[in-house]
Amino acid sequence: MSRPKGSRNRKSSDAAKKEQSAIEQTLQYEKKVYDLEQLLDIAKSFCQNLDFNNLLESIVYICMAQMHVLGAEIFVRNLVQDDRFILETDHDSAGEEVSLPVLDPISERLMKLREAVTYDELKAAVPESPSFKVLDKYNPTLIVPLIQKNHLNGILLLQERIAIDGDVAYTEYERSQMLTIASLASVAINNAALVETSSTDMMTKLKLKYYFFNFLSDAIDNALSQKQRLAVLMFDIDFFKKFNDTYGHECGDFVLIGVANLIKKSLRESDVASRYGGEEFTAMLANTGIDEAMLVAERIRAAVDEHDFVFNEQHLHVTISVGVSVFDAEKNLVNSPSELVNQADQGLYASKNNGRNRVTYFVPSE
Repeated sequence: MSRPKGSRNRKSSDAAKKEQSAIEQTLQYEKKVYDLEQLLDIAKSFCQNLDFNNLLESIVYICMAQMHVLGAEIFVRNLVQDDRFILETDHDSAGEEVSLPVLDPISERLMKLREAVTYDELKAAVPESPSFKVLDKYNPTLIVPLIQKNHLNGILLLQERIAIDGDVAYTEYERSQMLTIASLASVAINNAALVETSSTDMMTKLKLKYYFFNFLSDAIDNALSQKQRLAVLMFDIDFFKKFNDTYGHECGDFVLIGVANLIKKSLRESDVASRYGGEEFTAMLANTGIDEAMLVAERIRAAVDEHDFVFNEQHLHVTISVGVSVFDAEKNLVNSPSELVNQADQGLYASKNNGRNRVTYFVPSE
């Protein structure tokens, strides 16, 4: 006895639906497996990067790629004062610090929710927050808390989103995924911030002496293997004691910070500067020969000489003396980082003896 045609069609239709459902579930599982593999790669990338600024840039680019947004910004909690979230990724603020107070309805709301929320949702939840005046100019679409151990140590903003099939809304799955990335980022940021704080002079914001020597040791090894040169500059503020004796130690600190800022502005990202001790500073210039090193040293010397240091309405004239040494595998193959720094120090000593406010290159013996 044959079955009714309609029954066969229904069974065929049910089988097709089951097959389609199985295909969809398989695709969902495959996507989740892929996303988990991506998260593992992201976690490895974060853990391996302890350079604070490089880590933040890495987080920004990963978030942009994962969520298809045109930009992202990160506010990080100040570890020292602990009263503000400082915007660490905005390169268009003309050197002005952008920050949000820790004690703010926005941070309180994010800690309570512990989830990613759209900017419109956040505005509707805490319309009274004055911090929206700061956030508005970054055109955020999603706000993600960076939480570690019940502590909000940062806020991540995702900016304008690229439409996917005409839709710019974030799905619940995407929000959950973004929160996972944020939790990984939060741990990495905290670790990198601790390294940054422990290796940085808090007054001048330059690296400390021991960090400089470690960095220089690796740089020399790299220069040797790559057959490149590198330069070390040593700076000393001329007659620094008179600023402390005449105007007080606050003035001395003001001069130190000002000189440090002028040094930093003259260096590339691949270079590193340190506060060597007292009124002495050092800088390492990667892949740099004699002529380029002397040019940079002279540029910094001139910048300090021409800068108008104004402290309590007093116009101060500050000068520096500079010594330069260059690592060269053929002409100056030093045995240690200390030897290269000592050479720059001898150049500095010559600048001091020859009238100060000048640059001297240390000529290695044949």
